[in-house]
Amino acid sequence: MPKVRQDAWSHEDDLLLAETVLRHIREGSTQLKAFDEVGDLLNRTSAACGFRWNAEVRQKYEQAVELAKKQRKEKKRKEAKEQQAYQTPQPAAYYPPSPDPEDFRLPEPEAEQEMTSRAASEEIGLNDVIRFLKGLEQESSTQPSVQARLNELEEENKSLSEQNSQLHRKLESVTEDYQALIQIMDRARKMVLFEEPEQDYKPQFRMEKNGNLENVAR
Repeated sequence: MPKVRQDAWSHEDDLLLAETVLRHIREGSTQLKAFDEVGDLLNRTSAACGFRWNAEVRQKYEQAVELAKKQRKEKKRKEAKEQQAYQTPQPAAYYPPSPDPEDFRLPEPEAEQEMTSRAASEEIGLNDVIRFLKGLEQESSTQPSVQARLNELEEENKSLSEQNSQLHRKLESVTEDYQALIQIMDRARKMVLFEEPEQDYKPQFRMEKNGNLENVAR
């Protein structure tokens, strides 16, 4: 039979709706399940209960809703810790292994032969080390020749440095001579330019009363 109640909500109905919704929030359930439960108790539809909660009741229980959400978080955190502690394996007791009787047996002939071959291989390795040390000694004996070559290179470098200094001084001397020559040429050019008007001068004459020519001074 469908639920078709049309009467108004009483104070007791609102209180039942609020307590049921808050309980579902604390337990981690959904509000839809709370509306279904209240609808079954009051012979109302789940949609009617949800509309009543959102439109009228919820505003009066805001602080209670926040507190229920905090309790839900604390409950989930506690359950997670308990589950983690339950899943953490406990360290098992350690018992050292008992010694194997085979470890105390004397070496058999094959084992002795293997130990002998191992010792021989170690001896070959020692010979290799001795050979390497001898080669290193020979290299160290050639060290004086390397030092002598290094001394020759240092002397050659010193000689080249001195030659470079000498060439630099010669270059400076040639530069000074060139500058002096330029100054002499410049002085000579100025003297020639100064004497050019004297060469271009042309004498002028005039006739005197007695018929003689007279050089007119410039």
